[in-house]
Amino acid sequence: MKRILSLALCLLPLVALAQPARPVFNFPQPDLLFNLWPDGAPTDNGLTGEEKDYGNHVSNVTKPTLALFLPEKPNGLAILVCPGGGYVDVWDKTEGYANSKWFTDQGIVYAVLKYRLPNGHYEVPLDDVHEAMRILKAHAAEFGFTQLGIAGCSAGGHLAATAATHFTKPEERPDFQILFYPVISLDPAITHAGSAHFLLGDEPSQALRAKYCNEKQVTADTPPAFIMANSDDTVVPCENSLLYYQALRGHGVPAALHIYPTGGHGWADHLNFAYRDAWMADLKIWLSELAAAK
Repeated sequence: MKRILSLALCLLPLVALAQPARPVFNFPQPDLLFNLWPDGAPTDNGLTGEEKDYGNHVSNVTKPTLALFLPEKPNGLAILVCPGGGYVDVWDKTEGYANSKWFTDQGIVYAVLKYRLPNGHYEVPLDDVHEAMRILKAHAAEFGFTQLGIAGCSAGGHLAATAATHFTKPEERPDFQILFYPVISLDPAITHAGSAHFLLGDEPSQALRAKYCNEKQVTADTPPAFIMANSDDTVVPCENSLLYYQALRGHGVPAALHIYPTGGHGWADHLNFAYRDAWMADLKIWLSELAAAK
């Protein structure tokens, strides 16, 4: 569904983000692009200078946006995607735009969040998630969905799991969560050290580190989850996914866990990933059951 809507200051022209002298990539283009905070964000990540858009990922993110891909026939589901990047980049094209058609072909409203990087200001990315959810929910009837889930890859998986476990208001709670090879724990024994550093800064307190160990924040109200990881992932060990799954099950939260034997890390958009057909088939069934239950 290609539509041109008048959304005043909320909508950025797509050409505004074009920058010269960068590699050309053939990623799908969104139907709509929102400026997340047209009047200025309530929090600051302390980063200065211009964003650097490399065509497949962005660094030094200070101007968050929400890119929407709209289905021809909405099925009632929407997904807000948080791409990975170790909390120092946002791979918005490879772990966001690249799979958009697969989701919209199923009738799912697919939204990719280019969130501000924390730079040690751990509250900043979650502020962006909550604002993106508010924008999406304000257009729910227009876009044709009643359930809004959160998804994320790697450090973006940590952000998605944070959104699923740290909400304080009903409107901040996702209806479901989908996690690709996620960082879950900030326990130094199994975490991705770079993600932990860029999220919490130097020498965080034990209490702060524990707060963002998302396996410790699960409750019975945490939304249902679909989790994917690989046994041979040396960047983010699959123990992160195992701990989260066990915590969800321990609190009676419906959860699916798929751990594949090989494939390493960062495979969400990889056409040659040996288990691509498998994860897509399993996730499609899981999503169709959610849609049917709406």
